[in-house]
Amino acid sequence: MDKSFRKLPIGVQSFEKLRQEDFLYIDKTAYIYDLIKHGAPYFLSRPRRFGKSLLISTLKAYFEGKRELFKGLLIEKLTEGDPEAFTEYPVFHFDFNKADYSKGISDSFKDSGDREEEILPIEKVLDAHLSEWEKIYGADSSSSTLALRFDHLLKEAGRKTGKRAVILVDEYDKPLLESDESFLDANRRVFKGFFSVLKSDDEYIKFVFITGVTKFSKVSIFSDINQLQDISLNEAYSGICGITEKEMITAFMPEINALGERRKLSEKECLDKLKKMYDGYHFAEVSEGVYNPFSILNAFSERKFGSYWFESGTPSFLIEMLKQTGFDPKKITEHSIYSNERELSDYRTDNPDPVPLLYQSGYLTISGYDDETEEYLLDYPNDEVRYGFLECISPVFLNAENEISPLDIRSFRNDIKAGDTGSLRERFTALFARIPYPADGDGKYVERDFQNVIYITFMLLGQYIHTELHSSKGRADAVVETKDIVYIFEFKCGKSAEEALQQIEDKGYAVPYAADSRRILKIGVNFDPEKRNLEGWKSVEG
Repeated sequence: MDKSFRKLPIGVQSFEKLRQEDFLYIDKTAYIYDLIKHGAPYFLSRPRRFGKSLLISTLKAYFEGKRELFKGLLIEKLTEGDPEAFTEYPVFHFDFNKADYSKGISDSFKDSGDREEEILPIEKVLDAHLSEWEKIYGADSSSSTLALRFDHLLKEAGRKTGKRAVILVDEYDKPLLESDESFLDANRRVFKGFFSVLKSDDEYIKFVFITGVTKFSKVSIFSDINQLQDISLNEAYSGICGITEKEMITAFMPEINALGERRKLSEKECLDKLKKMYDGYHFAEVSEGVYNPFSILNAFSERKFGSYWFESGTPSFLIEMLKQTGFDPKKITEHSIYSNERELSDYRTDNPDPVPLLYQSGYLTISGYDDETEEYLLDYPNDEVRYGFLECISPVFLNAENEISPLDIRSFRNDIKAGDTGSLRERFTALFARIPYPADGDGKYVERDFQNVIYITFMLLGQYIHTELHSSKGRADAVVETKDIVYIFEFKCGKSAEEALQQIEDKGYAVPYAADSRRILKIGVNFDPEKRNLEGWKSVEG
């Protein structure tokens, strides 16, 4: 059998299915052993499609005593001689992935007081889970609340099995992130009432593990669990989901070679491209980089470097938040986004700062740490996220319905490669014309709108041509390099193209390229805030 065509677990979230059907598995069971050995209640935040559900499924299989599924894995050796290993416990696995929580109230029913109530989707999900387990353990389902049913179920399961319960909660925050704002408080109340049982019934519980994208600071699921450990930023667990560099080399060499052969790349070139596209996630101040598993598996399967993570959908709530907060995407490239551990760990819907949500959702990751201020420096993890994110938010920062399309960017690229400054001017004129009037709530044009068009355009050009954007060091607003030409752009708003060109000369932006054999094109551009379009364009060579 050709090893380059091994079964890759794309979309497989069941550990049992993965093992029984011979899918390729990256052995994470040493982490499982460590979690079980310490036995504390845990919370883990990771971006979507990062393997959280498979991790939960692996824990479930262990606590259901399915020893045969772990044959040949690290945990088999780690648990040798341990009589407690693979003991079967009553497992309560809450999976919030499957329902649609965006529509608010979905049905009606009568409670024990003959009063008609409307059921939230989250309540229907909890009711379905409890009903299934009540059939297994013979627990009474006539209690008036979901919380009382859960309480009774935990006690009954313990009485019938002689074992304490294992609680596994997958994507707990999906109902909160997707629900209509008018039902958010109602969903919170459901969580508060239901999961408060975990604190009062601690003596009946052996192990708790909760996953999600975000950690809502105001949801009592966290305050109601005794000694809950948030391991999201813990260095020891930084590789518990995703694929590390070592795992890439150890497990995927047949796929790496097949991808390289298909794309006419050497092994090193292929590895470098994979790293640039999909690596770069860091979940602690000091940790190895982690590859996005969903993107890596799809790249190997399709044998091309695609944007798979973004094709799976960008949450609408994130785009809406960016609209409302006026987030400045330039700060990311200028390396000026810092956040502390408390801000990164807790998400509040009333927090006007979108940075914690951008981090927890996987659009930003840790790129450095300041020991003096105890703050994390944040950046895009890789090119897939960088360019996907910019394409996704371009309508927000253009204040327009239509985004900068890939066709626009390729047209810019072709003109730049050809040295056609006349066409470039026409394209910028057309692009600036997209900015509607008025650009802000006061009916006035603001310079930020012009700057965002420039920033997003040149950042997206970085997919095809090397670009540098303005920084505090005083570089030109944009430097674009091709094989034959170096462009040095300076942009002004409400001044003149001559002033922009003079700044290139006065600041010596072209000096680093003095010995370069390529053509040097210096271009000064001015934007008229009254006409809301390009007003001046002047270019010189040399």
